[in-house]
Amino acid sequence: MSTYKVTVYISKQMIAQTTNRIYLTLMDSEKRSSERTLVNYWSSIPKTEISLDIHVEKNIGDIVQVKLEKQKHLVNSPWFCKHITVQTPSADYFEFPCYCWLVDENEVMIREGAARLPQDDTKYFQEQRKDGLESRQKIIRWNEWSPGFPGSIDAKVKELPKEVQFDGEKDLDWYCNLAEVVVYLGLEKFYDHFESFKKILDFENILKHLGTLGHKTAVLEELVKYWNKDYMFGYQFLNGCNPVMIRKCTKLPDKFPVTHEMVEGCLRRGVTLQEELQAGNIYIADYEILKGVPASSSQRYLTAPICLLYKNNLNQIVPIAIQLSQTPGEMSPIFLPSDNKYDWMLAKMWVKSSDFIVHQLVTHLLKTHLLAEVFEIAMYRQLSAVHPVYKLLIPHVRFTIAINAKARENLISEGGVFSKISSISGAGMEKLMKNAMETLTYKSLCFPEDIKARGMEDVPNYYYRDDGMRIWEEIHSFVSAVVMIYYDSNKAVQQDVEIQGFVKDACFGINNSDSFPKSLKSREKLVEYLTVVIFTASAQHGAVNFGQFDWYSWIPNSPSTMRKPPPQKKGQEDMMEYIMESLPDHGCSSEVLGTVWSLTRTEKNELFLGMYPDMYFTEQPVKEAIKTFRKKLDEVTNIIKSRNEELTLAYCYLSPDKIPNSVAI
Repeated sequence: MSTYKVTVYISKQMIAQTTNRIYLTLMDSEKRSSERTLVNYWSSIPKTEISLDIHVEKNIGDIVQVKLEKQKHLVNSPWFCKHITVQTPSADYFEFPCYCWLVDENEVMIREGAARLPQDDTKYFQEQRKDGLESRQKIIRWNEWSPGFPGSIDAKVKELPKEVQFDGEKDLDWYCNLAEVVVYLGLEKFYDHFESFKKILDFENILKHLGTLGHKTAVLEELVKYWNKDYMFGYQFLNGCNPVMIRKCTKLPDKFPVTHEMVEGCLRRGVTLQEELQAGNIYIADYEILKGVPASSSQRYLTAPICLLYKNNLNQIVPIAIQLSQTPGEMSPIFLPSDNKYDWMLAKMWVKSSDFIVHQLVTHLLKTHLLAEVFEIAMYRQLSAVHPVYKLLIPHVRFTIAINAKARENLISEGGVFSKISSISGAGMEKLMKNAMETLTYKSLCFPEDIKARGMEDVPNYYYRDDGMRIWEEIHSFVSAVVMIYYDSNKAVQQDVEIQGFVKDACFGINNSDSFPKSLKSREKLVEYLTVVIFTASAQHGAVNFGQFDWYSWIPNSPSTMRKPPPQKKGQEDMMEYIMESLPDHGCSSEVLGTVWSLTRTEKNELFLGMYPDMYFTEQPVKEAIKTFRKKLDEVTNIIKSRNEELTLAYCYLSPDKIPNSVAI
């Protein structure tokens, strides 16, 4: 008689669920197996580890699979297994990562933990992988939620497969219930009030309670003081919520006829505008993507401005000209810093209001949330759980489908939160998404390529670029180390039917965009592609999500909507009154604060970049690569911390210790 010592690790949530009957069977490479053994017996002491001694008459060899079976008993409830360890009679030790649910009366086959490419597997296991993926593809299906949007999962929140739902520790219902958030923040006295604020300082009233709750930040306090300064306006193009709109301008577009005479007073080096363009000191933010996008109603307005920016002799980026449409002319004047201070203030507000829309729906929603969901769906559909890339990516897609399903029902739906606080409706979102998808490229997701394409390699004080480059390089190095462990040649990449299916399926989810790869031919290209996936889901989302409360809580700085049309001439009477009537009212402002506060919360037990507590990889070389990755990220964190100590406005959004692994909020 031989004895195998088995330990089953389960979730804390499963401790109280004793009504299921879970059976375990050990299987070796010759398909010999142990007797079926009951796992979850009743115990008066709650346990997350269940130890079993499985006796067999003959040694059945090295265990390559464990079969778990679930039978309903009294009440059917899902059961989650984390992982299983097996010690053989000869003292060999095997690990079996599971991390899956048994939902109905079904069974799951758990492979031994070593990651394997499909071409390196036996014919039996190749067929098993194929059958498993075909079954998963019937559960995880593509859907077009709205015209123009990338593919998403074909399920509403309550219909989501158990494996992509939030777990019991992450219940975001409260975060998505705006009314409850507003009450918690003490904003209920403003909520649903359609009155305009009387003066700019009145917006401070809406922030006072936040201070007593400890929610005001150092950035927000600095912003309230200096939001209307041109240097603060320009700084946000580099390090605010939307640091991807600004690009170097070497030639003014015909649609933006700024002359030297207009901006001469802003140029501090004693040279012409043309010379400043040639010297690389002029930048532009063009919101052409909003052209033709309809506003949500006759009481809310939307436009597509262009803003010219200048790097002055203090190395500050400051605005020097603003046009509030894509069509120059008498009814679309170019606003200048030399204009009446209220004309200039309103012009800047219009730029920031447009920036708010583009940031939320394009930079944030499309280019992090929706793309991360595409990669997650393609991963589940095309990569078996034993594939090394599945093991690599799974921590970086955690809860993404679930949070996006929530967003589709609560935030970006017709009548959802975003349509309440902004100037754009469902039809407008479709048009904007269509515009964005037409300009979306794979290379724009490669961080170094995007920086280079926008000519932003040498602009000073661009901390988004500096920190992003560091993190990109560390992710790239980590991914490269993992890829080189499993792929010994470019041919191995080409022969991997699962990875080729993953890339092709992701391209399908991005509406078969010609700019996205449909196959990968080399290890180098595979490393770049996986770096894009991980960077998008972690660092890029961190950069464009977690600054929202800092930069959007002071409503005049970035109005979520404008309630009066853009001015068509300068020097109107009662301009300050017009500005106050343009800015969001009491109710809208409280909804904005509630929304951006909830969207910038992290979990109590958040998993930050490089934190991989789940045991997907079992091989020592990969564990060493993970350890090196963590060490390098700690070094980046310390570099950023030291730099920030010298800054008035610390830039923390790309500090690795503050970047969640995945898009989960």
